[in-house]
Amino acid sequence: MLIHPQIDPIAFNLGPFQIHWYGIMYLFAFMGFLQLGKVQIRTRPWLFWNKKMLDDAFFYGAIGVILGGRLGYVLFYQLQYYLHEPSEIIALWKGGMSFHGGFLGVIFAMILLAKKYKVSVLSIFDFIAPLVPLGLAFGRIGNFINVELWGRPTQFFLGMIFPNVDNIPRHPSQLYESFFEGLILFIALWIYSEKKRKPGQIASLFLILYGIFRFSLEFTREPDSFLGLLFLNLSMGQWLSIPMLLVGIYLFKKN
Repeated sequence: MLIHPQIDPIAFNLGPFQIHWYGIMYLFAFMGFLQLGKVQIRTRPWLFWNKKMLDDAFFYGAIGVILGGRLGYVLFYQLQYYLHEPSEIIALWKGGMSFHGGFLGVIFAMILLAKKYKVSVLSIFDFIAPLVPLGLAFGRIGNFINVELWGRPTQFFLGMIFPNVDNIPRHPSQLYESFFEGLILFIALWIYSEKKRKPGQIASLFLILYGIFRFSLEFTREPDSFLGLLFLNLSMGQWLSIPMLLVGIYLFKKN
């Protein structure tokens, strides 16, 4: 049986400042976005992107991810807590980011970007969709280091004991999500985007695959103690993933 390595969430101290692994994972995600974007500009000329657009997409997207991800977590998951502890909303180093909130934040940011450049929103999403999954992979590794979002009890051979939680073997669901929602999703989208596609199809595939992976893997993840399972014994993450999947299927067929 595996045991969580209990990595110190603080990577190192920089004078009076503490540098957390969670923040470093976000840095890796943003760096990966920029580097992969540069590769796409060189190898996918039909996308009609340039370095200036990439820099703006990075700036707009980073703000959308951080603000949307945090506000989504506050609104979707722990509204009552943060209403009583509003100062904790800015404590990003403690974790607590919602993918679906960050996703909505990025949608809003990319709409603004599309208006700025007077281009189709779908073309924007087609470009950034393959750049996102590796960032998701790093984010889940950050969750693993922080010992948050652990899995449900299991006798599966990959079951892991999280000593800070209990002595029960659990699914290392953070690593499952890092692998499927991150690495596998990246590979699928990167290969699919190597050829010119109809507008919106790359973005649609992102929605479909992420929706399937997230919905399925939530069955291995311990429901949030402050929410539990909701209607039909599905988690909040599953209910938020269903619209993504349905919209993805609709856009894929439409285009």
